[in-house]
Amino acid sequence: MGLLGSNFVKAMRRKGEEVQVWNRTASKAHALEAAGARAFEKAPDAVRNADIIHLTLKDDATVDEVLAVIKEALQPGAVIIDHTTTSAAGAVKRTQEWKKMGFAYLHAPVFMGPANALESTGHMLVSGDQVLIKKYEAALSAMTGKLVNLGPEEGRAAGLKLVGNSFLLSLTAGIADTLSLARALGISTGDVSSLFDTWNPGAAMPARLKRIATGKFNEPSWELNMARKDAGLMMSAAQQGGSKLAVIPAIASAMDNWIAKGHGNDDWSVIAKDSVS
Repeated sequence: MGLLGSNFVKAMRRKGEEVQVWNRTASKAHALEAAGARAFEKAPDAVRNADIIHLTLKDDATVDEVLAVIKEALQPGAVIIDHTTTSAAGAVKRTQEWKKMGFAYLHAPVFMGPANALESTGHMLVSGDQVLIKKYEAALSAMTGKLVNLGPEEGRAAGLKLVGNSFLLSLTAGIADTLSLARALGISTGDVSSLFDTWNPGAAMPARLKRIATGKFNEPSWELNMARKDAGLMMSAAQQGGSKLAVIPAIASAMDNWIAKGHGNDDWSVIAKDSVS
């Protein structure tokens, strides 16, 4: 019953659903009694007689730990729906192990913050048994703005959740470098924001991804040599202004590697060449 789980519960109660809750820190579960949920001190008691068990935990280890504790209390036919961001291998293993024990386990990670959970907006990913997904499609769709069915491959939802999160981490780190460079140059955050209100670099993302995916780098829109020159200017300006950059130096290193391989006149996105499957 963390930030995400507690708001899932509040949203369910608003829809008139009967919800039983448990949390390691009991006070977080009991706080939801004000919303009409029934709180329990022990996890097995919370899942007794429940048709659907939703998990919003930390990682693979905590999911496995909690599932082991509640196993004997599950009623026949109960389905476990896990919204935790976990490894793909862990999601596959749990799906297969719990199927052998006679229970359905469905991994359904989300791109949702606490506000999304409360408002039933955002995105939820699922993959695996299509019959099972079809059966619970309505219940899951009611929890989110968009339910994304990624097909029958077990673990695919977990993998793509990590892929999506990797982009969010890279994006935030890139913004941090952008603001650090701006500070070194005496440019305010407001001015940076105004620039991006006028010029949206995010609009180039689909085309950039397509270029990288096709593997065609010999028709440059920005030559690697020139991009590396600009990276050097950025690092120099940041150093002179007393700011630290976390991402740009790593990108510059990758650029140097590809220039050494003879790709200086290719499009700068050649640095992603080895990442394309």
